[in-house]
Formats: sequence, structure tokens, C-alpha cells
Amino acid sequence: MRIAIQLGSYLVGLPLEVLIISALLRGAYRRFPFVFGYAVASLLASAVETSLFILGTFAKESRFLYVRTYWIDEQILLPLVYALVISLIYQASQPLRSRRIVRATVIAGALLFAGITFLIHFDSRIKVGEWMTPWTRELNFCAAILDLGLWGMLIGSRSKDHRLLLLTGALGIQFSGEAIGESIRQLAQAGQHGMVSYGASLGITATNVIFLWMWWQAFRKPPRKTGV
Repeated sequence: MRIAIQLGSYLVGLPLEVLIISALLRGAYRRFPFVFGYAVASLLASAVETSLFILGTFAKESRFLYVRTYWIDEQILLPLVYALVISLIYQASQPLRSRRIVRATVIAGALLFAGITFLIHFDSRIKVGEWMTPWTRELNFCAAILDLGLWGMLIGSRSKDHRLLLLTGALGIQFSGEAIGESIRQLAQAGQHGMVSYGASLGITATNVIFLWMWWQAFRKPPRKTGV
């Protein structure tokens, strides 16, 4: 079942990632360079992981390479998604008089949180996945808080940027889904509850697909702005 869930995630996610990049190339990439960079990196990572995952079902060596590549990709994508959220907050805070203080506080707080949680979870004596999983969960939780603050700024703005609202909402779904799913999966694996672990993996996959679909919807049509 784990193989079917993971393979289904790649087979559904890859086309959506291609559609997102195609939509961004119509011009939106100029306003959202971090979104574009993250989308391209995510597509490349998914393409490589899909190939290795399929090969890993037949060859043990490819399976080990897949696991190693997966965690390398996570170490690349995590800073990118952090930078992405901060860049969106940077845009949303533009109308604020105290934007410099807000931006400095957000950047410093995010980097400090990431550094402290890394020092807490990092352990060179164990496998990468064993310390990366809880660290990833913590970072997703922090990113969800940042995203919630971003959502609040956008809702409170007089001019509603529907594209930015949709991007932010999608990120919130992904961060929350991954943080909750990873927590449930870790608890289920510790208690050897296989079906619960599979259910958590399915939930993570579903939230990722919803996130990609919402991003595609955000860029496939011209942006709309309305005043209150």
C-alpha cells in the first residue's frame, strides 16, 4: 500500500507541477520569482525521485539511492519554501508603515526557529530520516504560523489580491497537512499501527495534491484585484 500511495502521489503531482510552471511562464514568474524557483526545483526533485522510486521496486541499490536522494531534496526544498513564504510576506507588507520592522522580525524569527530546532533534532549518529522527519515537522509548523500571519495581512488589506490569497491558502493547507500527517505517522510507526500510518501518508498525499491544484488555479487565469 505504501508503494501505491507514493507512486500515485508522483503520478498525479508531476503533471500538476508541469501545469504550474507552464502557467507561471506566461508572465507571473516576474512577480513571483521564489514561487517559480520552488516550482522548478520541486518538479526536478519529483522527476528524479519518481525514476528512482520505480527502479527501487526492482533493485535494492536503487531503493537506497532513492531514500538518500529524497532527503537531499528535502534539504534543498525546505530553505526554498521558507524563502518563498518570507517573499510573500515581503509583498503583502508593502502597504504597511511598519513594514521594515515586520520584515526584520519575520526573517530573524524564522531563521532563529530553524536554527534552534535543527540543533535540537540533528544527530549524526542516526539515519538522516530519523532526525530530518521531526525537524521537517517543526519547520512545517513554523511555516504554517507564518502563513497564517500572511493570511491575516491579506484579509485585512483594503485591496484584495485574490491570487496571493489563493497561493497563501494553498500553502497553509500543505503545511498543516504535512505537520499533522508526519506527527500521526511517527506515532503510528512507534506503536506499530500500520493502517494508521498508511492513512497519514494518504492524508499528506491528498493535501499535497490539493496544494498543487490550487496553485495551478491561481496562475492559469489573469489575476483579479478588488477593493473593499
